[in-house]
Order: sequence, then structure tokens, then C-alpha cells
Amino acid sequence: MTFSRKFVLSLCILTVCMTGLTTAAFAEEKLKVGFVYISPIGDAGWTFQHDLGRLELEKNLGDKITTKFIDSVPEGPEAERVIRDLAKNGHEVIFTTSFGYMNPTLKVAKMFPKIKFEHSTGYKTSKNVGTYMCRFYEARYLTGIIAGKMTKSNTLGYVAAFPIPEVIRGINAFTLGAKSVNPDVEVKVIWVNSWFDPGKEREASEALITQGVDVITHHTDSTAPTMTAEEKGVYSIAYHSDMSKYGPKAHLTAATHVYGDFYTQTVQDALDGKWKSDSVWTGIKDGSIELAPINPVVPADVVALVEKIRANIADGSFHPFQGPVKDQSGKEIVGAGKSLTDDDLLGMSYYVEGVLGKIPK
Repeated sequence: MTFSRKFVLSLCILTVCMTGLTTAAFAEEKLKVGFVYISPIGDAGWTFQHDLGRLELEKNLGDKITTKFIDSVPEGPEAERVIRDLAKNGHEVIFTTSFGYMNPTLKVAKMFPKIKFEHSTGYKTSKNVGTYMCRFYEARYLTGIIAGKMTKSNTLGYVAAFPIPEVIRGINAFTLGAKSVNPDVEVKVIWVNSWFDPGKEREASEALITQGVDVITHHTDSTAPTMTAEEKGVYSIAYHSDMSKYGPKAHLTAATHVYGDFYTQTVQDALDGKWKSDSVWTGIKDGSIELAPINPVVPADVVALVEKIRANIADGSFHPFQGPVKDQSGKEIVGAGKSLTDDDLLGMSYYVEGVLGKIPK
């Protein structure tokens, strides 16, 4: 074999090898998915539920993707910086999981038009920004039934984060559920102006209990209300996660949410080139809203009623905001035989009958 033929043969072998290496490299390249969290992951709460969804996503699509999360990110300029850094570092799908991340997400999305962004609980979208949310109010209504049946003082307490429609819907749905089985119930609300502040949540819980509350619930992220209820000998209904290990006697149930299916489908759509901006709002019928196991202290007939109403919500024969519904002043918001529309719910800015106090401005 001449030198020339040897050289050509060697060059061909080298080319084949390099092509194989390049193909293998491309085959091993994974879609990078980013998550931005408002609070520490911990073992219960809002962020914990989102991270369970992330882990399920990894389990379902693990050989196709890689994920990264950044937790305890404050809303505002810091959120914008974190979201932008994820985009700059090649994350092709980014989930931002707090209401206050909405405008930072939209701002960064303009800078990176090829990246797909999903914002949780917001209401603004763009060509490359979608939104997603669970119908938390459905579970809130069911937990209200339990609270209305279990209270002895007819005074329920609610530790609330910020006065936005999402939180107000939950307060109203809880109240309507309670009053459906106990017309004498009243609900007292304390606003802590924070999604996650165990100290403030504890103080608010203690204040409500001092005011005669014997069942307490919350729209905040920590286990403090459940722990306080356990210490003070009253009942609690948790939010986001099953928190029964923090209050075995107090914890009646919890309104929980499940994100694994949504995260898996969204990322799969991105992999398949099918992703598009949308506003997703799912509930009990979709499996994204659940109740934690109900404490055996709750009577069997109450559990049966909750299961019946849950089934009716799932099949569409009952709506938690089914009329007649009146606001605090007695003004009818929706008449008998009708239900509030999604637009009505998304813009909710009033308390229903039975909630005490006023919504902060």
C-alpha cells in the first residue's frame, strides 16, 4: 500500500471516528430545565410541592433532560437576575413559581425569545410565556365543610399572605364550604404580607386562637400554623402539603396540589416542538388538586359528605361558587342556578358573607 493510500485510509477512519463521537455527543445532550422557588424546599409547603413535581419530571424524562432549581429567591430585582442567569446558561424551559415573579419573567422572556417560560399563578402571557395554576378553591371549599362541622366556637381563623385574587378566592371558598354545613360560622383573617415567614405565621395563629378560633387554616408556606394549633389544642387545616406529622392531633386534612403531570407534559411538548404559550387552570377532575388523608377524629358522615361534594366538583355538577352567593354587604354576586365564571374568579376582590374585617388596600 502506498503512502498516499495509507494516508487516505487513515483519514477516512479518523473521520468516521470523529463523526461517531460527534453523534454520541449530540445524543447525550439533554434539554436543560430551570426552576425558581420563592422559599426553601423543606419537607412541606408550596415550594416542596413544586419540587415534588420537578422530581417526578426527572423520573419520567430523566434520560432526555437535566434540571436545576434555585430556592429562596425574593420577588423583584433578585428574581429577574436569577431568571436571566438560568436563560444565559442554556436552560431552554424555565418555570418561575411565585406570583411576584410575573413581571421579571416577562422582562427576561423578551431578552430570550427562543426560551420557553412558564409562570405559576400569574395572569400575563406573551409569545414565549405561559401561565399555570391549580383551582385551589375547590379543595378550600371541601376543607371548609370539615372546619364548619368540627368547630365548637363557630369561629374559624385564616392566616393569609397577600390580598390578591388567588388568596381571596381561597378565603371565600373556605367560608362558603363552612357555611354550607354551619350557617353560624364566621371567619377571621390576619394578613402577614409574606408567603413564607414562620415567625409572622405563628404570631398570627396565636392571635387568632386568642380571639376564640378553634379551627385554623392558612395561605402561607410554612408549617407554623399547624404546629401552633397542635401546641394550643385546636384544630388545623394545612395548605399545600400534608402537614400531619407537625400536628398529629390538630391536623384535620390539607388542601394540596400536584404538579408532576403538568411539568412532564410541558417539557415533553418542548422536546417534541409542540410547546405553545397558554393559560392552564386545572383542578380536582385533572388530578392536580387533592385532599390529604382526613384525620379519624372527623365523623364518618362528614367524610362521606366531603367525598360526595368532591365527586360532584369533579364531574361538573357542583361549583364551589354556585349561587346564590352574597358579599359582606349582602349584595348578591351571583344568583341561584348560576356560578361565577373564571373571569369573575380571577378578578375576585371582595369577601363573601361570613368573613369578618376588610381586605387591605
